[in-house]
Amino acid sequence: MNTRHANTRSQQRGIPPLVSQWLDQYGREEYDGRGAVRLYFDKHSIRSMERDLGREPVRRMESYFRCFKIVSTCDGATVTVGHRHYHVRRK
Repeated sequence: MNTRHANTRSQQRGIPPLVSQWLDQYGREEYDGRGAVRLYFDKHSIRSMERDLGREPVRRMESYFRCFKIVSTCDGATVTVGHRHYHVRRK
């Protein structure tokens, strides 16, 4: 389930629904400490996608590997999506 804000942002930022589905299935989860979960692709999730979907389809979608998704922990709704312009810092 997406919020209206998430739908608007994914359209504005040119992120197709397939990338959102891949983030749900393969993305690494990280709690942000503010009531949401950040989903993003890392090396392990990309390798899992290649194993399941094949190397060529994943390679064609390579430009979307820096996308992220913020999901609420309360109701599971997608709050927003975007492109990462920075390194994800882990504690």
